[in-house]
Amino acid sequence: MKDGYLQFGNENWSEELRSQVSGPRTHSWRNSAPRDQHHWESYPKVRLPQGENQHVAVPLRTDQEAMKSLTEENLEDCLLNKVDLRRQWISQMVEEVQKVVHHLTTEVSHQDIRFQAIPYSDTYNENIKVLAPTQFLITVPVKGLAGYREARQQRWRYYTLRGARLPCPLRDPERLQQWLEVEQFAKSLWQWHEADVTIEGDIVPAKVLQVFRKLVENAIETCPLSGKVSMLTDSTVVRVAVETSSGQVEVELTPSVEIPTAWSKKAQWPSCLKRWPAPERVQCVKSFGFSLLACSNYHWQLSFLRAEQVLLEQLDEDGGCRRKCFQALRQMKEDVWCPGKRPVLTSHHLQTVLFWTCEKYPDPKDWRVFSKAFLRLVRKLHKCVSQHFLKHYFVRKGNLLQYASPAKLDAVAQKLASFLKDPRISLP
Repeated sequence: MKDGYLQFGNENWSEELRSQVSGPRTHSWRNSAPRDQHHWESYPKVRLPQGENQHVAVPLRTDQEAMKSLTEENLEDCLLNKVDLRRQWISQMVEEVQKVVHHLTTEVSHQDIRFQAIPYSDTYNENIKVLAPTQFLITVPVKGLAGYREARQQRWRYYTLRGARLPCPLRDPERLQQWLEVEQFAKSLWQWHEADVTIEGDIVPAKVLQVFRKLVENAIETCPLSGKVSMLTDSTVVRVAVETSSGQVEVELTPSVEIPTAWSKKAQWPSCLKRWPAPERVQCVKSFGFSLLACSNYHWQLSFLRAEQVLLEQLDEDGGCRRKCFQALRQMKEDVWCPGKRPVLTSHHLQTVLFWTCEKYPDPKDWRVFSKAFLRLVRKLHKCVSQHFLKHYFVRKGNLLQYASPAKLDAVAQKLASFLKDPRISLP
């Protein structure tokens, strides 16, 4: 499945991660935000018309009508009563997973200097992203590529992944993707010029993943992990199963080229005349740069995980309830609207909905009453899911739901519609 960013095992998904940034700014960012914030994160049935790509069209009552179903205090209590338990549960799984990942990537780095080991941290590990309770993304930074610059000119590619000549050029990358040439870096280790990862001067994600997969397979055999980790078969990504005390977690390990010194030209953000975030916060966000992930065949996926984290860092500095709304939205998504392994919606989708809503409603007064703010978020999420369209927050011509299953999206839209119609019968 393809999902702009968040579908595991996707040929064309995107996103974001960590980079080495020195100075007190990075130290403050890492230590000031709550830990859970960083770790991503029966119904009345509606009969749909037959045919493909049918969108859900359910008459919804207004916010005022829906809020009559529950008092503000009851709604907040019902939605947030599991948040603390979830935080403890996720934190325990993160701790167990990162111990395994640390051993694996340390061994991988010993075998091949191009891949960086993931350090163990007892606070926050910015390389670990929790997309769902049993679905983790681990970004593995690569070494030996520095001094990035945008490609000066576009050229056609005529090679297969085996290096054979094609009669017709490959397709251009999509909005959330790009080619990557060794010559785009002022400094590069000689290993990045070798044929095991390059074709005609391009660093090819599929070849990088092929090398990385073999290293991970060897590391699993040589590391003393006592049967806690096993390789999962997948043709496009590197995924392992990690056994934790709470059950099995699927972990995708993705090599990442970190670009801390530039902002992607494809990310034309923010739009003019926007009041959120503040101009000084925009500059701070852009100063953290972006990353490129190896998760498809030819094109590297744009990633802005660190920039997004900066946006989340001081979300409620005006005393609002944005974080509570996001936590409640995530809890409902995991418990009711979209549970299970590899859900069609992940925490990143919900975070994107939150960013768009914050931008549309920048006034602090819009985030003082939990029930109103939460229902506003649910209404936005319902609109995006029912239309199968959720704009990427930074690359605004990218659709994060472009490759998601229409049937699964419609099923989620039904549940969202039921909740908006009467929250009482839809609470977990």
